[in-house]
Amino acid sequence: MLNVSIIVLYLVAMLAFGWWGKTRTSTAADYLVAGRRLGPVFYTGTMSALVLGSASTVGGVGLGYEFGLGGIWLVVSIGVGVVLLSLLFAGRIQRLKIFTVTQMLTLRYGFSATRVSSIVMAVYTLMLVVTSTSAYAAIFTVLFGVDRLVGVLLGGIVVLIYSTIGGMWSITLTDMVQFALMTIGIILLMLPFSLAQAGGWAGLQARLDASYFDFGSRGGEWVITQFIIFTFGLLIGQDIWQRVFTARSDEVARWGGVAAGVYVIIYGIAGALVGMAAAALLPGIEMRDQVFVALADQVLPVGIGGVVMAAGVAAMMSTASGALIACATVTRVDILPLFGRRAPRDDDAASNVERVFVAVLGTVAILITVFVDDVVAALTIAYNILVGGLLVSILGGLLWKRGTGAGAVASMVVGTIGVLVGMVAHGVLANEPIYYGLIGSAIAFVAVSLFSRPTDPKVQEAWEARLHESRTADVTVDEAEAR
Repeated sequence: MLNVSIIVLYLVAMLAFGWWGKTRTSTAADYLVAGRRLGPVFYTGTMSALVLGSASTVGGVGLGYEFGLGGIWLVVSIGVGVVLLSLLFAGRIQRLKIFTVTQMLTLRYGFSATRVSSIVMAVYTLMLVVTSTSAYAAIFTVLFGVDRLVGVLLGGIVVLIYSTIGGMWSITLTDMVQFALMTIGIILLMLPFSLAQAGGWAGLQARLDASYFDFGSRGGEWVITQFIIFTFGLLIGQDIWQRVFTARSDEVARWGGVAAGVYVIIYGIAGALVGMAAAALLPGIEMRDQVFVALADQVLPVGIGGVVMAAGVAAMMSTASGALIACATVTRVDILPLFGRRAPRDDDAASNVERVFVAVLGTVAILITVFVDDVVAALTIAYNILVGGLLVSILGGLLWKRGTGAGAVASMVVGTIGVLVGMVAHGVLANEPIYYGLIGSAIAFVAVSLFSRPTDPKVQEAWEARLHESRTADVTVDEAEAR
């Protein structure tokens, strides 16, 4: 009963912090990017909470349960992605003062056809919401003894409410609570308690097979694929870039992001060790995604288990809310203008329009989660297309001046086709599709760029000025729609 009470208290707190965030939201920029004024503490906390979702928490513990130290690489690849983004690109993209990745492509290439990338980004972020909703619904099902539909509706409606009423400010405040819960629940409570129950490091060595202590137990090809998909995915995802846009300066974006990436790596190591302790204490669990809840419910003391499960839910909800506002932003700023529609210019009216988009897309995500039980394949397709189709055009635009809009669009088309062909030939979960997509995308980008007319010098000059000017004026939502 105490564990249930802790989860209920956590859900109520999320609604309260969501309402508090609403009081700080008066403009579209406040709603979408927290007014671009987060300092290092808030920025580090909210970035950490965003990238550490169900795959990093429940999945990370499950991988540790099955593969031991060899299971750390999924989460470590995410942390490395955050560090690389922060060191190499965060300062530059923060200075752009935009709202979406697609806007960056349009500014860089001066080529409106690049806006079709927004459709891929919208699908990707929506599927992140769906998978996170499905994950915390599974915890509610076990904890409250309800069926899956009730679990989906309970968690989904809470995320929908606090995300809708206050936008990025509400999400930032709730993320800070979730970051604190994740740190306390996973690193400070679950890790030491589970290791102590297993007899410490010596107990693990005595109870577990030697393969559990091999960092390569999952296989080298799998490890490389994790870095290609997740590290590169972290470099270009709208949900990640939108957090970069919230930083008050490029220094905050750079060093706050590095701190977040290091934290993620530590979190991944902790999750793998927890999974190893669970393998020693609870052998025979057939589905590795059930290990997290089983350990919290059966091994940890009452109360401690409740805090730990609240931490797991926090990880999932932070990813869901971040992906939801990212999906709404892309739909509002990039996709709506494709159909010739524009929203009101008045700040109050604009903020209300943002809320409508978040509410509608959040409802869509809940409905998809209700009717689609297994979304792993769908998320894999979205992630493969994101990286295979968009990585080269985005990084190429940031790193290679000779890259052109025609080359960018060609890379998107060829990369996406390569990924889809690879999935048909080898299966959705195979390693090969992402390689097909990236190789084809790179070849198309370079070849078409070299054989097409260089980017208009005026466009290039405006891009360079915006990229290097620390006091660049914001692109407003209305200006973004007009581009």
